[in-house]
Amino acid sequence: MFVAAFLVFASCFRTTYAQSCDSVEEGYQCNSEISHNWGQYAPFFSVASDIDNSIPSGCDVTFVQVLSRHGARDPTASKTAKYNATVLKIQSSVTSYGSGFEFIKDYEYTLGADQLTTFGQQELVNSGIKFFNRYQALASATVPFFRSSGEERVVESAQNWTQGFQQARSGAENVTSSELYPFDILVVSEADGSNNTLNHGLCTAFEEGPASEVGDAAIATWISVFVPNITARLNANLPGANLTDTETIYVMDLCPFNTVANDNGTVSPFCDLFTADEWESYGYYLSLDKFYSYGFGNPLGPTQGVGFTNELVARLTNASSNDHTSSNATLDGNQATFPLGLPLYADFTHDSDMVAIYSAMGLYNSSIMLSNTTRQTLAETGGFSTSVAVPFSARMYVEKMTCSGESGNISVGEELVRVLVNDRVIPLESCGADALGRCTLDAFVSSLNFAQSGGLWDQCFT
Repeated sequence: MFVAAFLVFASCFRTTYAQSCDSVEEGYQCNSEISHNWGQYAPFFSVASDIDNSIPSGCDVTFVQVLSRHGARDPTASKTAKYNATVLKIQSSVTSYGSGFEFIKDYEYTLGADQLTTFGQQELVNSGIKFFNRYQALASATVPFFRSSGEERVVESAQNWTQGFQQARSGAENVTSSELYPFDILVVSEADGSNNTLNHGLCTAFEEGPASEVGDAAIATWISVFVPNITARLNANLPGANLTDTETIYVMDLCPFNTVANDNGTVSPFCDLFTADEWESYGYYLSLDKFYSYGFGNPLGPTQGVGFTNELVARLTNASSNDHTSSNATLDGNQATFPLGLPLYADFTHDSDMVAIYSAMGLYNSSIMLSNTTRQTLAETGGFSTSVAVPFSARMYVEKMTCSGESGNISVGEELVRVLVNDRVIPLESCGADALGRCTLDAFVSSLNFAQSGGLWDQCFT
């Protein structure tokens, strides 16, 4: 079934405010030894890159695709009910609170459900500013083609991003683009049965099939390793609560969600209930879950990202999209709703879909998720980590450029492609990247053969 798309306009321009923990360039840096281990619940932070992430000297960027996750949000409706119930259980059964736990007695659960927080809105404003500043040479002459998946928080994030982009644009010199703010945003429905490359949902075997048995076992094993000792400590300091291991994880979740519920990102006191090592283990737990749900740990996970990857190929090569998976043929066949030949594109989606797209592109296909030692080195070695790959307001930049100097087998003026995820240049081993992380356009496109062959889409409806 094909879905209808419609255009929306960004809301009134947002007034920015000072934030003590967040910044346009570096993202969230407060208590980084723990906050950078909050998995997909971490606020965006700039990830260290082994390869210089600045635009290489002598190169002109001619094309940029940004793919962005929405900003920080409240918990989902089902989780917010469970979190509230856990807090009420503690408060109704505990009369004596251990040292450092006293604040829970008077804590009032005020988290909402599913919607962006004010902090999350500002994250996207910052992201739009940062994008304009980095790619000003292109962005001064044109604005991106904007597209958003239809969930309210994703659309609002796209609007916030355009606000930041316009803020930077309005204060810059030499802006020659004639597009007037607010900018059009193409919104693609997430209704059941919709063809939407920014939201999984069509592949029946994936959506309705059993979870990965290997993944379930890996997650259960890791929970049994790191959670019981924490549960014992919590129960010793909260006598009468009798928390389960599952409820212990809920209490840990209250740390990032209460932090991003603060307008300036002030770290929640829930965060101090756990050690830096325990947060590392928590981040690994969340990474396991995403890897085995939407990444290479699930046989059909990467296939959910094939549609967008094929659209990326179309945009990079200025050719019609050759996709027969999740793309919408009506939209992609219309120059108004899937324009080709533009220098800038900005798409907005969810973390799970970004994991699937990264996997379809082969960005993290060498990750090993099962060892305890891997937990401690994922971020440092560039392995798959949800904190590093898909925090709130995560963004992938796909750059195309031409350069004046030669590098290895790369000729002067040849079109090159480079991929950055949250400021980290991805070493594109599958297409023979040079020391600056660049592949030739032809090699990069050829490396995406999994997507171009349809992935395992033929297994979706058996």
